[in-house]
Amino acid sequence: MVATARPRTPAWPPRSAPRLFVETPLAAGAQIVLDGPQAHYLARVMRVSEGDAVILCDDVTGEWAARVIEAGKRNCSLELVECLREREQVPDFWLCPALLKKDRFDMVLEKATELGVRRIVPVVTRRCVADKLNPDRACTIVTEAAEQCARTALPELGEVAKLDALLRDWPGDRALFFADELGGEPAAQAFAAHSGPAALIIGPEGGFDDAEREAIRAHPAAKPITLGPRILRGETAAIAATAVWMTQAGDWS
Repeated sequence: MVATARPRTPAWPPRSAPRLFVETPLAAGAQIVLDGPQAHYLARVMRVSEGDAVILCDDVTGEWAARVIEAGKRNCSLELVECLREREQVPDFWLCPALLKKDRFDMVLEKATELGVRRIVPVVTRRCVADKLNPDRACTIVTEAAEQCARTALPELGEVAKLDALLRDWPGDRALFFADELGGEPAAQAFAAHSGPAALIIGPEGGFDDAEREAIRAHPAAKPITLGPRILRGETAAIAATAVWMTQAGDWS
């Protein structure tokens, strides 16, 4: 007599469950009501119904599994079931990219979030094509990127800073790696040899001018590095260098 295999119980919550960051503090057994775009996303885009799973994060306690109680046209009610993961400890790495054209800087915000950057500080230099950033839009981009890549900790978004102010107020215990087109220590080598808080500053599309380059190099925290033999666009340099950092000194190793 051949034994019949029992069907496997589907994993809960399923990996395909929608993910959202919420501002409401989360706790076991709590019930929350989502409205506005988040309710529309769950009910109209993801088509959730009573009993379905949703993954929620509050950027404080971690990642939670919730069960849909009711999915209406304007509101979606959920009950917290269990904590799946505590809030992650991301590497203490800041990215300080010069502002670029909107679509290119959007890419920097998105990919820096996916790669695990702890803090993003937009910088204004003399050759920047932009000097402002919409904070609400930037917050939406990093939040959606964090939801997509299953981060449980949102990156901090610093206010736009002029280069001279950034250097003047720089914390003394944080290394400032400087991607310099004129050369420096190979990035991978420099990152691997460093321990402790660090940051990376990347120039705009036209690069830093001579006075800016001298000011950065003269800063006691600055460590000039090279990103290879080719001149990279601002967004490419920011993404590539962050990936190298995560490999050498971050949480990829």
